[in-house]
Amino acid sequence: MKKLSPLQFTFYFISIAASILLLLASSFKWIDQDITEAWGFVTGAWCVWLVALENIWNFPIGLANSVFYFVLFFQARLFADAFLQVVYFILEIIGWYQWLRGGEKKTALKVSRTSLKTWGIVILFLTAGTVAIQWILIRVKGAAPFTDALTTSISLAAQFMMNAKLFENWHLWLIADVIYVWLYISRGLYLTSLLYFIFILLCFAGIRYWGAALKALNAKK
Repeated sequence: MKKLSPLQFTFYFISIAASILLLLASSFKWIDQDITEAWGFVTGAWCVWLVALENIWNFPIGLANSVFYFVLFFQARLFADAFLQVVYFILEIIGWYQWLRGGEKKTALKVSRTSLKTWGIVILFLTAGTVAIQWILIRVKGAAPFTDALTTSISLAAQFMMNAKLFENWHLWLIADVIYVWLYISRGLYLTSLLYFIFILLCFAGIRYWGAALKALNAKK
């Protein structure tokens, strides 16, 4: 196991301590915060941080995060986001396998660039997916049909690209997270909106780390 630097150790210690404190405060009602949203916050932050580091443990934590946010979003009538958690759950299981066995000769998957063909498929999906999901949400009286549909489509495309370890997945996540911050503030989910602001920062970390990994791979060729 790679030895942690003093700065990394301090970061992990503070992060773990803050996570435990938030969960305790929510559980014992020291703060007016829903415990489900608190668990979603903690598991979500750790999941994305581990993705940025290309750590395989992001997947089991991500599965737990999907369960917590399914409950939270369903209660908030953000039906597309609730449904998205079900899809995430399935995609995370697939992604777990892809990262472990998706490379050449079933080896670990490496970071790569997105091809023009894949971008074409992604853009087509984003357009058709947003229109279709919005049509459904209007009929089930969702809280924010267009915004919910758009972010759902972007997130699904980003998750697909992340599973395939395509570097540009971080750019799609960045766009989705900026919109999500506004959406969750409008629905009174302030802790979740803070989480998505943290996601924005973690996207830049992901771009940095995955970019370095891609550069290192290209240097070997």
